[in-house]
Amino acid sequence: MLRSVARAIGGTRTVAWRSLSTSSSLSAHKGYDVPSTTVMDFTKPQYCDRREYPLPDVPFVSNLTPEQKALRQKETGPWNQLTKEEKLALYRLSFYQSYSEMTKGSGNEWKTIVGAVLYFLAFGGVMLWWHRIYVYGPVPHTLSEDYIAKQAKRMIDMRVNPVTGFSTHWDYEKNQWK
Repeated sequence: MLRSVARAIGGTRTVAWRSLSTSSSLSAHKGYDVPSTTVMDFTKPQYCDRREYPLPDVPFVSNLTPEQKALRQKETGPWNQLTKEEKLALYRLSFYQSYSEMTKGSGNEWKTIVGAVLYFLAFGGVMLWWHRIYVYGPVPHTLSEDYIAKQAKRMIDMRVNPVTGFSTHWDYEKNQWK
């Protein structure tokens, strides 16, 4: 099917197929200019600023201007003759950001953290409400105050665990709690 479309578009199979398969031909056909400088060569190492990998393989600026080349030439001499601005310019030729600039936060992280905490609290509240309404049944009668009092009285009358348990806190002579 693709072969028939290619024939219908371009006539010969080879030319039409290539125009369909390469994006540069299609964009050039539509009138877009595709400069060759936008195509990245992924066979060479690329510059990246990352906290886990603070020393990239290649410098930040690879194509030097004549002023930058002169500064690089001056770098080979004694460093005490360089000004602070020149040292900073040399640093910026190799690195886009310093490590402290990479790790410095924007000051708005607290908004994300508070938002996430509030989101999970709201989600937990909705889940709790849903469980109370749809999952759990009615409260059993054994949790009523009267039933708990009757159960405690029965345990005292039966003298349940008189050495270290519940009945050790009951005074059987005065008939009250110790």
